[in-house]
Amino acid sequence: MALKKLKPVTPGTRHRLAPSFEDISASTPEKSLVTTRKKTGGRNNNGKMTMRYIGGGHKQKIRIIDFKRDKAGVPATVKSIEYDPTRSARIALLHYADGAKAYILAPNGLKSGQQVVAGAEVAPEVGNALPLSKIPLGTIVHNVELKPGKGGAIARSAGSFVQLLARENGLATLKMPSGEMRNVLEVCMATVGAVSNADHMNESVGKAGRTRWKGRRPRNRGVSMNPVDHPMGGGEGRASGGHPRSRKGLIAKGKKTRHPKKYSDRLIISRRKK
Repeated sequence: MALKKLKPVTPGTRHRLAPSFEDISASTPEKSLVTTRKKTGGRNNNGKMTMRYIGGGHKQKIRIIDFKRDKAGVPATVKSIEYDPTRSARIALLHYADGAKAYILAPNGLKSGQQVVAGAEVAPEVGNALPLSKIPLGTIVHNVELKPGKGGAIARSAGSFVQLLARENGLATLKMPSGEMRNVLEVCMATVGAVSNADHMNESVGKAGRTRWKGRRPRNRGVSMNPVDHPMGGGEGRASGGHPRSRKGLIAKGKKTRHPKKYSDRLIISRRKK
């Protein structure tokens, strides 16, 4: 997918880098796989604001995505590649041979009319879902499960992928998008290929209003607040604000926040690159 540079007819389009949408083949979603998205404006059930900088935004519908790919051996035809307003990746509508329909994350290179299938004995081709034990070493995969049967949890955003490096003692070694190396049970499912819309990271919104359309309100810096509002607020003139920390006083840069005895520590071979 490519980006398009707009003619600078307004200040908002001068620096805008917009998605071209040339990979999308349907403009309306499948009605049976869509549900409403209720907006909270950052308020809880008492109407009290618990999250700041949330509010407004265009109405959106949630597409129900199949992250499990548990219809083993049933071939499916890709009916269309579609846009999803709630995620960065494209999604693909599948029509299964038994009449069922489902949305999956669209891998890079998947086209309308192609056939995909999930199961232990299928070919490791783009869009097919297999257990890690059946995928050749060195293959790029996405939507990888952390726990068998729970559904894909790793590498689901636009352009992300995981590389399968090794297998030993029932564990598969993966190189994560962050650079971390970790083990996952080799019975966990993964989909072959990288997630579509890799150019998402290069998009430029062009103006503040487009961020408001996404439901995000302006976020002001802690340094610009008063001491009653933020630990970094206050001071005469433009004070630096001291050590960077969050609104609740937690140090923001360099402090380790991971639990020292987390269950998955034994599965991590090397941590992400600093």
